[in-house]
Amino acid sequence: MTTDTAETRAFEADVARLLHLMVHSVYSTPDVFLRELVSNAADACEKLRQTSLTEPSLLKDDPALKITITVDPEGKRLVISDNGIGMTRDELVQNLGTMARSGTEAFRRALAEKAAAGEDAGKALIGQFGVGFYSAFMVAREVVVDSRAAGHEAAFRWSSDGSGEYAIGPSDDAPARGTRITLHLKDEHASYAQEATVERLVRHHSAHVPVPIVIAKAGEDVRRELVNGTALWAKPRSEITAEEYADFYRFTAGAFDSPALTVHYRAEGRQEYTALLFVPEMAPFDLFDPDRKGRVKLYVRRVFITDDAPVLPGYLRFVRGLVDSEDLPLNISREMLQTNPMLAQMKGALTKRVLSELKKLSENEPETYAKVWDAFGAVMKEGIYEDAERRDDLYALARFSTTKAPAGGRSLKDYTADMKENQTAIFYAVGEDRERLEQSPHLEGFAARDVEVLLLADPVDAFWVRAAVGYDGKPFRSVTQGAADLDAIAKPATPVEEMPREARASDVATLSALIRQTLGERVSDVRASSRLATSPACLVAPEHGYDRQLERIISRSGRSPGAGFGGRPILELNPSHPLIRALAEKAAAGGEAERIADAAWLLLGSAEILDGEVPSDSAAFNARLVSAMTAMLGGPTPPDQADTMAVEGGNAGTSDAA
Repeated sequence: MTTDTAETRAFEADVARLLHLMVHSVYSTPDVFLRELVSNAADACEKLRQTSLTEPSLLKDDPALKITITVDPEGKRLVISDNGIGMTRDELVQNLGTMARSGTEAFRRALAEKAAAGEDAGKALIGQFGVGFYSAFMVAREVVVDSRAAGHEAAFRWSSDGSGEYAIGPSDDAPARGTRITLHLKDEHASYAQEATVERLVRHHSAHVPVPIVIAKAGEDVRRELVNGTALWAKPRSEITAEEYADFYRFTAGAFDSPALTVHYRAEGRQEYTALLFVPEMAPFDLFDPDRKGRVKLYVRRVFITDDAPVLPGYLRFVRGLVDSEDLPLNISREMLQTNPMLAQMKGALTKRVLSELKKLSENEPETYAKVWDAFGAVMKEGIYEDAERRDDLYALARFSTTKAPAGGRSLKDYTADMKENQTAIFYAVGEDRERLEQSPHLEGFAARDVEVLLLADPVDAFWVRAAVGYDGKPFRSVTQGAADLDAIAKPATPVEEMPREARASDVATLSALIRQTLGERVSDVRASSRLATSPACLVAPEHGYDRQLERIISRSGRSPGAGFGGRPILELNPSHPLIRALAEKAAAGGEAERIADAAWLLLGSAEILDGEVPSDSAAFNARLVSAMTAMLGGPTPPDQADTMAVEGGNAGTSDAA
C-alpha cells in the first residue's frame, strides 16, 4: 500500500524502549554505529546481486554496486548511501519501526545485568543482539532514510528523532535505486562528519566488506576509494593477519569479541570451495532458541546466496562465517539448499574440519578451549545423540565437572585413565545444578571407594547419556539407576574398630519386606544398598527404566514416567545406618508393625526430599514427622494428625500405616 502524504506513527513499544536504552545508556564509544550502517548497506547490495540472477534488468542501469559515505562537517551531517536492493514503504515500516519482542527484552535484561556488574555493555550487546540500525541514534539527533526499491518507481522517506515516533511518506529526493541514510549529528558527535574520522573507522571496522566503499565530501566531486571489495577469504592465509581475521569476524558476525578459533581453508577435488569460519568467545543470547538458524553465509563464485546456509549441523549453530562454492549453481533456491547432494557433502566435510580444529585447540590451547566449552558445551553435547557418526569426535571434545574436578575441564580420556580396579563403567549423576548433585546421597558409596562420578547439570545431559553407548569400551551408568555394583571395588583400608556395624542381612530382608508391604504401589522394590554410606535411604530408578532426572523431565512435560517410561522407584536402605539397624532389629523381633509402617512413610518422604522433590503427600509426611517428634518427647499423638496418617495409609492399601 502507498500514500501520497506523510504520516506520523508511534514506534512499536519494544522499539521505543530499545531506543531509550540505546540513547540514554552509557557506552564507552559510539563508533559502532558506522560499522552497523555499512554492514546493512553491504547486505542490501548483496541481496540485489542475488536477486539479479533471476531479474538481470534490476542491475542494467547501474551494475557497479557500491557504498558511498559523504561527510558534511559544516552541516554536521553524515550520509551513508548504497545502490542495493532498496526498500518499499511497507519494508521501511517493518524493518525500521518494529522489532522482535523477545530480542528487545533480552537486550534490556542483559544491559541491566552488565550495568549492575559495572561492565561496559554497549560494544558487546549491540553486536550480540542485532540492533545495529538503532545505534545511529547514539550520535544523531535525527535520522532520515530515503529509499527506492529496485524495479520500483515510487520512493519513500522515513524519519525520526528517536523520541518515540517516526514519519513516513513519499520522497522526492531518493536515489535512483537503493537507500540513503542521513544522520543529523548531535553537537557532541560532530566529529563523525570529519573525513579523517570516517576513514579511520571504515579502515578499522569495515575494511573487508565485499562491496567497494568510497568517501566523498559534500559540495565536492572528488571521491576516494577506501575499500575495493576484494574478498578476504579469497586471499592466502599467509597474507592475512590475525587482526584482519578478527575485524572480518566482527563484521560478518555483528560481534565485538574476538574469535576463539579461525578455520580458513580451500577445498579442492570433487568439490571446490573456500571456507572461512569462526568460533566466537561469547555465546549469543538466543543460542537455545528452537527457531534459531545458523549464521554461516553462502556465496557461489563471490555472489551472495543466503546468510543462513545449512552447511553445519544444529549442534554447531554458534559457528559464524561463510562458504564460497565454485560448483553450486548461481540460481540455487532455498528449497534446493535443503536437498542438494553437493551441499550435503560440503556439510559433512565442514563439520569434520570444524571438529578437528576444535580438537587441536583443546590440545594446544586448553585454556582458550575451556572458554569455548563453557560457552557452547551444552550445545555441542546435542550432537552426541544427534550425530552417531561423529560421536567419538564429540566425546574427545567433551569436558565435565566431576566429584574430583567440580570446576569442570575433565575429559573422558582422563576419567577412564583414573578408573579404579574392577570398575567397569563410567558413573554419572544428572541433576539441575552441580551443587545439589554434590550433596546427593547416591554419591556416598562412590565417595567411600574414591570412585569418580561425572556431575551433569545441563538439561541436555539427561538425553545424550541414554544415546551414549559408551566410551573406550566402558558403558555409562547412572548412580540413581539399577544396582550400584560397587561391591567389587575395594574401599580404602579401615581399622576394624572404626568400621560401621551393619544390621544382619536376614533382619534387613525382614524389614525390607515389611516396608514394601506398607508402601504398596508407591515403590517397585525395597532392598539393601551398597551406594549409601551416611544416609539411611535413597530412591533409585529400575535397571531398565529411565534415569531419575529424565523421569522428572518427562513428568513435567505432562506424561507419566510410570506409563511405559521409568516405572516406580526402588527404595534402598543403608544397613550400616543406626536407624536402619534399629528398625531391622525391631522387624526381626516382631510386634512393631505400626512403628515400622510410620518409619516406612518417613523414610520414603525423606528420600524424596534428598532427591530434590517434595514428598508425594506433604501433609501426611508433616503429620508423621510431628507425631514422631511428639512421641520422642513423651507426648500424645494429636488426633487430627493421626486421622491424616490413617487416610494416607488407607490410600496406600495397608492397615498398618495408621
